[in-house]
Amino acid sequence: MKIAIQRIKWTNIFLNILIWGFAVLWISPFIGIFMTSVLPYREVILYGWLRIPFDISLSNYITVLTDPLYDLAKGYKNSLIVASIGTIIPMFLAALTAYGFTYFNFTLKTLLFGLILFMLTVPQQLVVIPLFKLYIDIEKTFGIQLIDSLIGISLLHSAWGISWLIFFFKNYFSLIPKSITDAAKVDGASDLTIFFRIILPIAIPGVIAGSLIQFTWVWNDLFYALIFLISPDKYVITREVLNIKGQYHVDWGLLSAGSIIAMTLPLVIYILFNKYFIKGVVGWGVKA
Repeated sequence: MKIAIQRIKWTNIFLNILIWGFAVLWISPFIGIFMTSVLPYREVILYGWLRIPFDISLSNYITVLTDPLYDLAKGYKNSLIVASIGTIIPMFLAALTAYGFTYFNFTLKTLLFGLILFMLTVPQQLVVIPLFKLYIDIEKTFGIQLIDSLIGISLLHSAWGISWLIFFFKNYFSLIPKSITDAAKVDGASDLTIFFRIILPIAIPGVIAGSLIQFTWVWNDLFYALIFLISPDKYVITREVLNIKGQYHVDWGLLSAGSIIAMTLPLVIYILFNKYFIKGVVGWGVKA
């Protein structure tokens, strides 16, 4: 008995050391970026960022926020617009679609859901040229400019996020007892009433978790921003941070400060809604 208890104790110690080691490795890039942003450029170049003691300076943040060459405020505004639209649209459409997949029976249901899962495996790089050509054709045919447009790139993120959100919400809705919806139907509630007044309120943690993941993904995107945004006044925050890197010289302190500023909003949102995010991640359960 004592031997078994000792084995369990040493196993727990080993697992804790392994988890903490993994956590340190995971957070070390962020620590490196932060230290580079608050250390003088000369000290970073000569001695690196991993040293004690060190002198903290906020000059990099002051320069990035006040220098007119780095318009991060405009990038923040554009990113907030794109990320908000690119989150609200797919969240609403995906939740409705997932409700149908969960509670309705129809022809080719399994096949359609399989196609949605297949879309999760398609890389962005594979479809960027057809999407660019599609936007050109739309502009020629209907006169609607989607290239170099915040609405255009928001629609791209919306379309790209719908498939994984459908999978997410279907798994989450499957965890809700069907007896709840059956009782509501017996009382004469319509499907829209059940969806908006019963399912969504119950699934609030999942809605928040899905929104956080989608919002962060859109906020951090640089690939679409490089291709579909041309005018400097349309640049999102990731594109503005890229501009901090000079053509022939890279000030790593300024670039790190810009990166920290860019990630501040998603980080704050995660901290504020951390409790709901953890509860909502159960939507990724294997039940489907």
